Amino acid sequence: MPKRERRPTPPGEILREFYLQPRGLSVSRFARAADLTRKHVSNIVNGRASITSETAVRFAEVLKTTPQFWLNLQNAVDLFDARRKLGTWRPAETHASGTATD
Repeated sequence: MPKRERRPTPPGEILREFYLQPRGLSVSRFARAADLTRKHVSNIVNGRASITSETAVRFAEVLKTTPQFWLNLQNAVDLFDARRKLGTWRPAETHASGTATD
């Protein structure tokens, strides 16, 4: 599988572009509906906070999506960032199934 060059779209950007703006929802109104602070939702929308399992459930209930949708978006970003951070790191040894020698 080829390495992904572009960072996946963060869930906050998806929230803003595909859910809040088309519905004319402000961050404040959405935050109230999800029983979250405006600051927390704003941090998610602006890429300064991540989606947690609890937040995913709240978003899903308010927007009639699934928690897994929001967690998958966050997971894609987190994995991309981790791979970038680790760069050329390789383990000192590996232990794949069926290759034990001791």
